[in-house]
Amino acid sequence: MGIEITGLLGLIWLIIVIWAIVKVAKSPAGALPKLLWILILLFFPLIGLIIWFLLGPKG
Repeated sequence: MGIEITGLLGLIWLIIVIWAIVKVAKSPAGALPKLLWILILLFFPLIGLIIWFLLGPKG
């Protein structure tokens, strides 16, 4: 039972990170800020996602 729950949570986490990367890529920001946000989200998924939710694009 624990493996299924862990797998499901991992899948949900992956979907959230991919959603954040897509939102960054579609934002009107310049190329360098987009690249930096995407790299932060890829290399530091937990911290990067929290920072992106707090400081990222609004609306």
